[in-house]
Amino acid sequence: MVGWQPGKDSGTGGTPGSGLPGPAGPARGPLLPGFARDRQWDACPPSAALAAALEAAAGPEQRCPGATRDEMLGMLRQWQALESWAAAGKLTLLRALIRDDDQPLPGGGYHGDLPGGWTKALTHEVALALAMPAVSAENLMWLAWNLQAVLPGTGALLESGQLTLAKARAVDTALRQLSAQDTARAEAIILPDLPGKTYAQAEKLATQAAITVDPESASRRRTEAEQHRSRIEMTREQSGAAALSGRDLPTDQALAAHASICARAQAYKDSGAFPEDTRMDQYRAAAYLDLINGITTETRIASGQLTDITRDGRPAGGDGPAADTAADGPSPHSDDVPARTPPAAPTAPRLADLVLPLATLLGLAERPGEGHGLGPLDPDLCRELAIAAAASPWTQFCVTVTDGDGIAIGHGCARPPRGGTRNPGTFPVPGLPARVNLTIPSSRLPELAAASSGSPPGQPPWSFTPDNNSGPPGDFGTWNLTLPDGRGLSVHLVQVPTFDCDHRHESHAYQPNDTLRHLVQVRDYECTFPPCSRHARESDFEHAVPYDKGGRTCGCNAGARSRACHQVKQSPGWKVTQPRPGWHQWTTPSGRTYTQAPKRYPA
Repeated sequence: MVGWQPGKDSGTGGTPGSGLPGPAGPARGPLLPGFARDRQWDACPPSAALAAALEAAAGPEQRCPGATRDEMLGMLRQWQALESWAAAGKLTLLRALIRDDDQPLPGGGYHGDLPGGWTKALTHEVALALAMPAVSAENLMWLAWNLQAVLPGTGALLESGQLTLAKARAVDTALRQLSAQDTARAEAIILPDLPGKTYAQAEKLATQAAITVDPESASRRRTEAEQHRSRIEMTREQSGAAALSGRDLPTDQALAAHASICARAQAYKDSGAFPEDTRMDQYRAAAYLDLINGITTETRIASGQLTDITRDGRPAGGDGPAADTAADGPSPHSDDVPARTPPAAPTAPRLADLVLPLATLLGLAERPGEGHGLGPLDPDLCRELAIAAAASPWTQFCVTVTDGDGIAIGHGCARPPRGGTRNPGTFPVPGLPARVNLTIPSSRLPELAAASSGSPPGQPPWSFTPDNNSGPPGDFGTWNLTLPDGRGLSVHLVQVPTFDCDHRHESHAYQPNDTLRHLVQVRDYECTFPPCSRHARESDFEHAVPYDKGGRTCGCNAGARSRACHQVKQSPGWKVTQPRPGWHQWTTPSGRTYTQAPKRYPA
């Protein structure tokens, strides 16, 4: 086999880099030689001309016919340089907007021609333009500010294509605790070494420089993080599983917690109660959750399994007395008082927010659900979470009827039927405390009404059947929801003020009644500022046309707005209208409009 040699590649259609003849193909582009090492296009700074040259050199379908390996690598490097150049251009525009806003923060003054801050209204307008959360927009704007005002050398490396945006951000973060003078000294130390470094290497260089010029900076940075940024994050992994992590925690306590987890995991392994091929990471994961959920070492070992276990040692949502005695708990939509209080349970547990298609639970379809802050949930996981939620005495159930696009048009909260009783006695605290919204398309209601029984054999015994009480005209009637443990709940489905509004639940006062507030929360689901994802239940009930200017306290003039977005909406130049109930149109001070439609539920 003939190996590749410099100069052996030609435009004859052979395999690039092999030196072997091949089938005829597109002619070799005339600009390709310029991307060889140290040639014209390989050595030039990023520009629009470079972008045009790259596109032309790549040829039809960007397949780089006839290009040598060296030329393709040169093109690859220059595409990355253009990426950095484009990022620098975006930051340049953010600085122009900051100058145009000309509103420094109190005491901020000016740094050169840059105001030391800007209004929240500008942050939200940038967030809309870039389709990102307002917090992310604010962070990006401060990065733009810092790369001119305090880190001009790092900004120049970004613009010249020698540093990626992520690496520039790492330098900015590492040097943020320094004074202006020390920042300049630290940047001067690292600038010659930054080009060509990986992200981790650039971050390490910057951190070392910060400690060199100000040995106490690391302590200040750590203390500030522990005091102001310590948090627990719940996220969804790409696999569909969950992630639970503590961030910016005190180091000594985190090390102690890790030691406790490892000790518990070792006890599990040494017990011999689990399969020999169990990974140590599996033991640690189980120990981590058990320590948080109050499951003892003895309970875990006695169960013989590392997953699907409740606090009393039974399978989560499983059969037996634990499930039979788990009565329904307090509901914010009911005046019923629980007959007993779960021992050793928090008085007000935080409820997970789950949206689960009822058809999936009834065995009629394989529809995915979702969890707020968790993302999509596959059908099997929907069924598992539903059973776990039903086993908790704190769980609340609602049912939302959707149209063909998943938009809420009907809703009802599940309550014990009148005259219903609760099973006496005490019970443990199994399951998953959750706020479960069961969704069902309106097209399936006739099918369910015609069915003589609930779910088919082999499926969890959920059922959703019509009650004789049809309710007011235009509503979707009263239904009976049966949970897997046999408990029956009554659900009256009323119209949601979407598309049209009959003003049925209008309040003639400034504050909405509970029903109106809840229906708007169900319709909107999240804050109606398009990039904002704060849950509607944690947001303000806000009038589009202000109440004191004649606006109605009604679904056709109301929307969920987070407190920050609410305040921005009330600032000069902003306007929110509802072209039709459920559609929120935001007009910014620059005159651009952005519309947020109602929530599209998985059903």
